[in-house]
Amino acid sequence: MKTNYLERMKEYLQDEYEEFLATLDKEMYKGLSVNTMKCRPSFVEENFPYKLTPSSFGENCYLFDGSVKAGSHWTHLAGLYYLQEPSAASVVKALDIQEGDWVLDACAAPGGKSHQIACALNNTGFLLSNEIDPKRANILMSNMERCGVGENMITCSSLERLAPQFQGVFDKVLVDAPCSGEGMMKKHELASVEWSVENNLACQKRQLRILDEAVTCLKTNGILVYSTCTYAIEENEAVIYEFLKRHPEMELLDGGDHVKRKGLPYKDLDVSKVRRIYPMDGGEGHFFAKMRKRGEAKAVFLKYKKTRRIHPSAIEFIKDQSDLSLNLIEINNKVYARKEMFLEADMNILRQGILIGEIVKNRLEPHQHFYMSSLLMPYYHHIIDMTQAEAQLFLSGNVFAHQEKGYVCCAYKHVPLGFGKGDGNQIKNKYPKGLRTLKAFEK
Repeated sequence: MKTNYLERMKEYLQDEYEEFLATLDKEMYKGLSVNTMKCRPSFVEENFPYKLTPSSFGENCYLFDGSVKAGSHWTHLAGLYYLQEPSAASVVKALDIQEGDWVLDACAAPGGKSHQIACALNNTGFLLSNEIDPKRANILMSNMERCGVGENMITCSSLERLAPQFQGVFDKVLVDAPCSGEGMMKKHELASVEWSVENNLACQKRQLRILDEAVTCLKTNGILVYSTCTYAIEENEAVIYEFLKRHPEMELLDGGDHVKRKGLPYKDLDVSKVRRIYPMDGGEGHFFAKMRKRGEAKAVFLKYKKTRRIHPSAIEFIKDQSDLSLNLIEINNKVYARKEMFLEADMNILRQGILIGEIVKNRLEPHQHFYMSSLLMPYYHHIIDMTQAEAQLFLSGNVFAHQEKGYVCCAYKHVPLGFGKGDGNQIKNKYPKGLRTLKAFEK
């Protein structure tokens, strides 16, 4: 690591600097956040292949050995949790999400915090997860699909385009801003190579631009949480100081007692209310600040998509597969479902609601998202509970013997993993090729 970076950290940490240095040679902290839309934490505790230790940073969050890999285990493939660096889990708790809230995750990829928000909403309210980078936005969509999130919209847009269309409509806004990533240097070597104060300041300008747009989306008394995974004061306390100067309608609130460490001194900012996390605290590194919008907030009139004719094969499929009544919409031959009406927005919407399937050659071809939905999970009509041997065959892309006919949800321990199509003798596998693994039950 660069000498001038370490000198800054010594200035920041003073007596704790040597303890910080010692953490640089250790494995990264690893953790997970349980998907409470799909299961109880106790189910993950019983089925996760490694020892779990509860984390103080967030509800239903755990730590595990940093040297192990769990991404191919069946519990992860089933979307029972999101693998997440432990200190990152602290941010959503500060938002204090309530069921029914409308929430914007403005810089959402890869999706860990959006997953936590969705769990807190529990298939109520509305979550808009936005990511400006197309590649990262597709990763976000994949993670939300695995976790079974459906009452949401995933967009790939600049906030300059998004914010005017959602002015004054959100109860909570999260800006987990792009940053220099000083807390992720052990994971991303490029963060160490590219480190400079000039880069910190360039990040600061971008972070303030994002905040200036995001704050317009808040309702009166709405909550805005700003976070980064960097230690740089230029991107943390200095950003909050400048933002509050620009926006006198915003009030700095206490970040909560789930994180004890306060901010670094910066001008006349009340740094007792902002929060920092260092590796000595049990996570790689995070900063967050919580603010409330006072005064009158102008709100736009939201538009909703008009109901259109749904292909008869989609109606027939849904009635056959589930008895849960949902709003449906068909866009470019793809059929989506939501509890609420579908919103209209002039931007790149990657997905809104649950993707049921696609009309191909005048019939519906189901999609994995339909069978991973946490909302639909209790309502499938045709579901088989596989043995471990059958589940491994399924997750590796193979067929297995079964007398079921037609499309069927394939589950293990009553947890859906995907779907197949039976001919009365065996189940033809429809598990996505890019997810298949031979190691779903290995440590």
